Amino acid sequence: MKTFLTAFLSILLTAGYAQSGLNGAWVHIPDAPSDTTAILLIQDDYFSVTHFTPTAFVGTFGGSTKIGEGKMTSTYEFSSKNKEMVGQPNDVTYQQNGDQLAVTLPGGIVLHWKRAPGSGNDLAGTWRITGRMNEGKFSEMKPGPRKTLKVLTGGRFQWIAMNTETKEFFGTGGGTYTFENGKYTENIEFFSRDNNRVGKAVQFDAKVEEGKWHHSGKSTAGEPLNEIWSRIK
Repeated sequence: MKTFLTAFLSILLTAGYAQSGLNGAWVHIPDAPSDTTAILLIQDDYFSVTHFTPTAFVGTFGGSTKIGEGKMTSTYEFSSKNKEMVGQPNDVTYQQNGDQLAVTLPGGIVLHWKRAPGSGNDLAGTWRITGRMNEGKFSEMKPGPRKTLKVLTGGRFQWIAMNTETKEFFGTGGGTYTFENGKYTENIEFFSRDNNRVGKAVQFDAKVEEGKWHHSGKSTAGEPLNEIWSRIK
């Protein structure tokens, strides 16, 4: 069985999938049984790869990506394990057959992924937080190297807090989500800062108006939350 480091570095090289045919959530098919799950999210020219077990967050990385003729080119924006990845490019080749994805790494190693079940909705996208209510006042958050993104696709979500200039990684969480009748519900499967939050479901009021996602309710810590998110350009 591969060690985590070997598996992590192998899947690391698969980064970069983001056109309509590849948008969605993908689950890595391991060579041997493992209690570690690897999820790949692809949406709006952005990707993330995350490893977690039922009891622990293991690691995550991702960034922007472009796709061409069987080739995927990405630039890393965050990594929880190795900040020196940030800003580095990476190219791999791929073949897609319906809900199956095969990525060929340098040296001929092939990694296999299967599309996770899940449907699209109005919230599918890659979003950046651009506003937040603080002490009764709404404050705008201007674009800069420090940012929080949330990727929603294929019925799964992940938020990531990072600084692309200093290469710092501040935290992440994710799992599955639903969006129905103005209610957005997250079912948490991993949380880098506090594994005790895994297994919880949190619900928010949500609506999309003029390209803005209005998001309000209470956080996983029970604190009031009122935010606006905008799709990345």
